[in-house]
Amino acid sequence: MKTVVLASGSPRRRELLKRVLPEFEVMADDGEEELIPGENPEETVRRLAMQKAENTAKRLKKDALILAADTVVVLGEKILGKPDDEDEAFAMLFSLSGKTHRVYTGLAVVDTKTGKKVSDFVVTKVRFRSLSEAEIHSYIRSGEPMDKAGAYGIQKIGALFIESIDGDYFNVVGLPLCRLGIILKESFGIDLMEESQK
Repeated sequence: MKTVVLASGSPRRRELLKRVLPEFEVMADDGEEELIPGENPEETVRRLAMQKAENTAKRLKKDALILAADTVVVLGEKILGKPDDEDEAFAMLFSLSGKTHRVYTGLAVVDTKTGKKVSDFVVTKVRFRSLSEAEIHSYIRSGEPMDKAGAYGIQKIGALFIESIDGDYFNVVGLPLCRLGIILKESFGIDLMEESQK
């Protein structure tokens, strides 16, 4: 199998991919993730994921398959990215309290040899229980919210806020493994079930 490169600096995405693919390389793309007014969440995450994959493809000087992902949290019609500071993290968490929001992750796969590009997205609904201001401040002090879309992580302390989810749990963490496996098998002939057993 050709080299697989994960175009992400996220330790969470690395951990998830490692579950189904024993060997891959990591090359983070540090480009700007700009939100475009009027663009819907599906378009946003697919565009940003493809942008990461294409940027990495330009820097890579070998035959490889590049995987990239981008995740946003959407409350109503508002897209919540990563908070810039603790005040913004508080505002995001306060707005999510007691409500259901949607988590979108865009996936992009680029073959540097053939130029083939495929993108898709997954959406999961997440319900927060009602949070007190003290709980929100305590969570922010943990530092966990600061590098995450919507200012929370479902896989650690943030799990204490999650009342229910409807959809792919791994999508909320940041890498929908089921959809990724389908894309790789159907579009690139790579069966992660077989690769994980090598």
